[in-house]
Amino acid sequence: MGVPQSARKSASLGRPPSEAAVSHSAIMDAVHGLLQEKSARELTMEAIARRAKVGKPTLYKWWPSKDALIMAMFHERLAGHFEAPATSTAEEAIRTKMRRLIAQLNGLFGKVMADLIAEGQSDSAILQELYERHIRLRRASTVADIERGKAAGEFATDTNAELLVDAIFAPVYYRLLFRFAPLTEKYGNDLIDQVLIGVRKKQELSTRKTHRR
Repeated sequence: MGVPQSARKSASLGRPPSEAAVSHSAIMDAVHGLLQEKSARELTMEAIARRAKVGKPTLYKWWPSKDALIMAMFHERLAGHFEAPATSTAEEAIRTKMRRLIAQLNGLFGKVMADLIAEGQSDSAILQELYERHIRLRRASTVADIERGKAAGEFATDTNAELLVDAIFAPVYYRLLFRFAPLTEKYGNDLIDQVLIGVRKKQELSTRKTHRR
């Protein structure tokens, strides 16, 4: 849910923004600013309404709950539009995605992502929406990269692309949530190096066996 279509159309045609569009922007600004100061759990609709200078009924008119409003801001202001990197190899694509992810997770995106995952432990609908609207497309793109790498001989042909995605990216979220060590670009590269050893070794062994025949 969000700003009415009529408000979007007037803005796109260069007309003065409607009251609804102005209110929507103020609400997004309020949520964005407040989440830099407190957690999603501590945030209240009252605080958002006060910061945005709108009434609570306006918030509930467009969003059924606080979590829905936070999710809307996350997708509108933080997650951005996904674009697969243009690279010559599957490994380069994976490394580029890792660099982008770690850069995002070290900012407000990472804080809100962790907050949403935490809130999702008591409301599975939050996790489902987060996966469907954010994770699924990115995961599918990386699975496609791995399949491309298998076809090109970068990775062993029997590599399970889904498991490889988990092995590469799940530890990043592990560090994000437990915060026992920093998330750095070096860590991302070292992680990829370590995980790819297995599929490269299998590929090398497979090649050697083929040559021996």
